[in-house]
Amino acid sequence: MTEGPYHHGNLRTALLERAETVLTESGVEGLSLRALARDLGVSHAAPSRHFRDRQALLDALAVSGFTRLNARLHAAAEAPGPVPDRLAALGRAYVDFAVTHAPLLNLMFSAKRADDSSAELRELGHRSLDTTAGLIAQAQAEGFVREGDPARLAQVAFSTVHGLATLALGSLLDGTPLPEATDLALDVLLTGLARPGR
Repeated sequence: MTEGPYHHGNLRTALLERAETVLTESGVEGLSLRALARDLGVSHAAPSRHFRDRQALLDALAVSGFTRLNARLHAAAEAPGPVPDRLAALGRAYVDFAVTHAPLLNLMFSAKRADDSSAELRELGHRSLDTTAGLIAQAQAEGFVREGDPARLAQVAFSTVHGLATLALGSLLDGTPLPEATDLALDVLLTGLARPGR
């Protein structure tokens, strides 16, 4: 069996892309290195050059997911404009990622919590919270956000947007369009975070 167009590292990328598609369609249970090799038309041993086993593939998927999520949140945090607008943009970016990539997000969090998770995975898994805490600290310095530990306030912010995404995925918004629910949740969140008198 030939390896077709996969060379110079392209197979690893192709395996991850195909694995994410399978994850979305069939869940973690549907993933196997042998099936991915068959789907891509390569020898069944070819994936082992990039992933020692199925768990290594799952960990790489989680790393890829956190890298993409962190990039979106960082872009929102660093965009031009007032800090409250950037906090709202960050919240929308999280909800959009969580709803669009729900199976991947579940994998990301379960991989991060695993007893044998790698230092890279734990660090990437924390970075989104750090980005949010950094923006909250900036908002505090500029007088927009109440006093308090930025990391604790970031946890509250994450619980709000993650909870909203979970409700949306469970079809529990009772017909409220997600953009409308997101705007309301962020308005309530930012009002609660606001420094008294603002």
